[in-house]
Amino acid sequence: MSVLRKRDKKVAEAPDRESRLVWRIAALLIDYPGEAMTRLLPELRAAAGSLPAPAGPALVSFVDHAASSAGSALAQHYVETFDLRKRNCLHLSYYAYGDTRKRGMALLRFKHAYRAAGVELGEHELPDHLAVVLEFAATADPIAGRRLLVEHRPVLEMIRLSLADGGSPYLAVLDAVCATLPEISAADLRKIATLAAEGPPEEDVGLEPFAMDPALHAEAGGRR
Repeated sequence: MSVLRKRDKKVAEAPDRESRLVWRIAALLIDYPGEAMTRLLPELRAAAGSLPAPAGPALVSFVDHAASSAGSALAQHYVETFDLRKRNCLHLSYYAYGDTRKRGMALLRFKHAYRAAGVELGEHELPDHLAVVLEFAATADPIAGRRLLVEHRPVLEMIRLSLADGGSPYLAVLDAVCATLPEISAADLRKIATLAAEGPPEEDVGLEPFAMDPALHAEAGGRR
């Protein structure tokens, strides 16, 4: 059996409970830090504390940072980190396609995966946001969700490296997620180098037909 076939087989395996718990916690932590997330921090810390290294301690470290952040400091850091810096964009198809028509087709792949699992999403956000994908992988279809994460492993690594360069505490959340996925392959490394060198293409088009809003997070008013 070739290395590629071995890797494909591993991707198709059902993720274990620990990976799914990492994704569920990370989905909440990588979303905009509103009041609902703040209230959950004690429970998230307890759950993260039950996970083995390296993912568990990484998530605990971020929860502790979030709990110690004064007032709106964490929310301000979130906006500065993810909303104002393209290199940290949490929409997984953005790196490869930017705001182009090709990205619209890429978004349909996420949408089809959700629908195949019986998940109906709403109107206000794009389905490739990392928090949405992680929640889907953790709670709806672990195999399809893990496949989406593995396919976008180079993008996750790009975000992780950018957060490391900026010294962001959110690095710990990306570290935890990446710890649940296969090691970076040679092909992934080449793709990372290409993405880093070229950046996302530019061609503004309307992506509204592909927007969606998970009902579970209606309180948040859409991912940022």
